[in-house]
Amino acid sequence: MNEEALERIRNGQYKDRGVVKWRAFASIPEQYIDLAKVLDNQLKVEQPILSADQVEQINQTLPEAIHNQKEVYLTYYKQGHCITEIGRSEHINLHKNCFYFIDDVFELRNEMPLRALIDLRFK
Repeated sequence: MNEEALERIRNGQYKDRGVVKWRAFASIPEQYIDLAKVLDNQLKVEQPILSADQVEQINQTLPEAIHNQKEVYLTYYKQGHCITEIGRSEHINLHKNCFYFIDDVFELRNEMPLRALIDLRFK
């Protein structure tokens, strides 16, 4: 920046265009939406197939977590992603083949299919 420009800034004669200068980059918002979808699809994975040992470990941990009201790390598969949350297991509904847990962040009750559960470990 030259001395003349600095002097104009000091005197308050310089006027910035503010947000207007960035408006050209936001002219195609659909482009950003589609790009986000493409990136999200690249990160998707197949649902892992659990071994017999993993299923046995979940079958032992889940009733104990419900009985003792202990917090657990829940890892589950949802829409192409493996998600891990901290929560407290509440109960199992064998008729619906799902279980209920209360998440640690919002204290909300969530229903999850048992087939979506990948891993369950005590905190």
